[in-house]
Amino acid sequence: MKFYYRPGLSWRYSDGTPDNDETLSMDPAYISVVAALAGSTIGGLTSLTASWLSHHAQFRAQQRASDLNRREELYKDFVEEASKWYADAFTHNTPEVANLVNLYALVSRMRIESSSRTVETAERVVSMIIDTYLAPNKTFRDLAEIKAMDPLREFGKACRAELRGA
Repeated sequence: MKFYYRPGLSWRYSDGTPDNDETLSMDPAYISVVAALAGSTIGGLTSLTASWLSHHAQFRAQQRASDLNRREELYKDFVEEASKWYADAFTHNTPEVANLVNLYALVSRMRIESSSRTVETAERVVSMIIDTYLAPNKTFRDLAEIKAMDPLREFGKACRAELRGA
């Protein structure tokens, strides 16, 4: 037998006799309300999840771009400093230790942000600059020897490989 509900009354059989065994059925209007609420909840959660994923992906992309720019700036600063002190090393025998401190500071920053290959090549550049200070001074005639020694070539390759892989 089927049950139906009449507002203000108890559950009854379709023949009108009261239901005494506590078996209940649900009004179809409630089913549609529950379905509407469930649909709204699922739709809202889907929208919230999609929005969160989109913002998360944008944030990660911005972080990567910021990290890449920061490393590019660090490498640029190192190349400028190393070039300046490498040229100075050819014409002077005694380095200004205070001037080399900035190079060491840049290498230390690279230890935090860069790959080990990039740090190693930067350390070799600094070592070559110090060795050049310890060597006899060079003249303009020694330019051919200077051209053959490009201490920043390997550093540039390491930086380019790292930045492409980022």
